[in-house]
Amino acid sequence: MRIRIGHSADPDDAFMVWALAADRVDSRGFEFELVPSDIQTLNEWALEGRLEVTALSLAAYPLVQDRYALLPHGASIGSGYGPIVVAPRPLELEELRELEIVVPGRLTTAFLVLGMVLGGRFLHRALPFDAILAEVKEGRAEAGLLIHEGQLTYASEGLVKVVDLGEWWLLETGLPLPLGVNAARRDLGSDVLHSLSAVLQESIAAGLEHREEALAYALEFARELDPGLAGRFVDMYVNELTCDYGDEGRQAVKELLRRAEACGAYEQPVRVEFVA
Repeated sequence: MRIRIGHSADPDDAFMVWALAADRVDSRGFEFELVPSDIQTLNEWALEGRLEVTALSLAAYPLVQDRYALLPHGASIGSGYGPIVVAPRPLELEELRELEIVVPGRLTTAFLVLGMVLGGRFLHRALPFDAILAEVKEGRAEAGLLIHEGQLTYASEGLVKVVDLGEWWLLETGLPLPLGVNAARRDLGSDVLHSLSAVLQESIAAGLEHREEALAYALEFARELDPGLAGRFVDMYVNELTCDYGDEGRQAVKELLRRAEACGAYEQPVRVEFVA
């Protein structure tokens, strides 16, 4: 069976699928096609049900919950760290509420959580995630919301942190911040989903077991990021909660979506359902 797997074109997601690309795990008869793209595009494709398995923003999951179920692994979860709002100068949150912020997409979890931080709607303009750092540095935007490796490189570009969404979330809830998730299409059927989930979990475990090989593959998606920083970024978002959410990770998912639902982010009740 052919299975297309959408993953974000950044080092941590690439690290997780290295073993599939290198044929280092038992495929259980599946034929995998890896489809890297930016997270906003993957979110939009998920609305169409285009791919059998896909990474997507947790914030987008309720919009596709009838078509996809969450896999119990593969999530990007930060404990005390996460997407960062940066600016050329220090800003208070009250000032930030009055500025236009460039964001990496309205379907991203970062966008959802920033709305919680700022207490509702805020001025924003969407750009591809890898264009935001330059937009702020070169003065075309007063503040920007950074995801992926920009979280580690903003200071070297002369920018300052205004708020770290992961820090804010931890202080608010005592929980890690779930950002990206992996989901599989329900129409594959329970037996296929069970086998597929096992292969994908083994891929993550294989990457952690053979870190140097997996990291070398991941560097192909690092956009000239220094190998040391790329390795640090992978370590931030491929961890024990990536292998399995556990009770804490599942609680964090439910709490984030509960708060989003209470804020009116979704038109229908949210159902958090994992592949068994």
